[in-house]
Amino acid sequence: MAKTIFYYVLTIMQLLPAMVAAECRCEADDLPRDGKSLTLKFKLGAIGAILGAGAIGVGLPLLGKRISVLRPENDIFFMIKAFAAGVILATGFIHILPEAFEGLTSPCIGETPWQKFPFAAFIAMVASIGSLMVDSLATGHYRRVHFGGKDVGEGSDELGEQLSKLELIRHRVTAQVLELGIVVHSVIIGITLGTSQRLDTIKPLMVALSFHQFFEGMGLGGCITQAKFKSRAMATMALFFSLTTPIGIGIGIAIAGVYDESSPRSLIIQGIFEAAAAGILIYMALVDLLAADFMNPRMQANTRIQLGSHISLLLGAGCMSVLAKWA
Repeated sequence: MAKTIFYYVLTIMQLLPAMVAAECRCEADDLPRDGKSLTLKFKLGAIGAILGAGAIGVGLPLLGKRISVLRPENDIFFMIKAFAAGVILATGFIHILPEAFEGLTSPCIGETPWQKFPFAAFIAMVASIGSLMVDSLATGHYRRVHFGGKDVGEGSDELGEQLSKLELIRHRVTAQVLELGIVVHSVIIGITLGTSQRLDTIKPLMVALSFHQFFEGMGLGGCITQAKFKSRAMATMALFFSLTTPIGIGIGIAIAGVYDESSPRSLIIQGIFEAAAAGILIYMALVDLLAADFMNPRMQANTRIQLGSHISLLLGAGCMSVLAKWA
């Protein structure tokens, strides 16, 4: 499944530049543009800053073997995951979904059919349902492969071991689907920064996206840690996450001469991808991250963990919501 997701994402990254290259303009951009050499320096600096922030964010939870606080069996790990889930939830609701609505309701793309139906909400809903289907089907497939079609619990002596394996399968599916949603969004925001020609846009975006990648990386890293992939697979997933936004910036730099963010094709393609990414991230945050942990008997039996996790959730969502002012 991981290979399939990897190939899908590579295909998306190859198609995006061609799809967003403008053939027509809705209106001319009359805002002043800064020198190409100066903006290029800031874009290259953004690649380094965002790459480093993403790598640190996703890497911290993976160091759990060496840092006891970051181990999944530690109580504080619940709070770290709640903070990260709040970040991912706010990313879907505050950062991505409004952009999808803005793109798919723009007057630049025409009134019919885009103004006649809430396509952004519909696509987000379909993506959420699709995530549920992938979640369910993949978990069922792995369960049949590992348990040979037997009910979990056949043979009471093995019940604990079987439940542990089933939980591990769920964590692995969650990590893979979550990375897919984050990667699609990361490429798009990278292209947005890479195509910008104004320093007053690039500078705040660079700072905001660095924090954005750091927080999202923590969320993904926590899921990867719980999935207990082999070291090579964990490193591959972490590296892939860290590189997607910088690659998006590189694509943006390459197509800056032909890209027009107000062209109908650009608005439609970005709107569709952003709506789908929002649906995936919202589903994953609410169902696979928050519901799974907040309904965990260990958390419900400990008021201190519950209170800390609720506060962490609000802090994560709040921090990411504030960043929406700049990114």
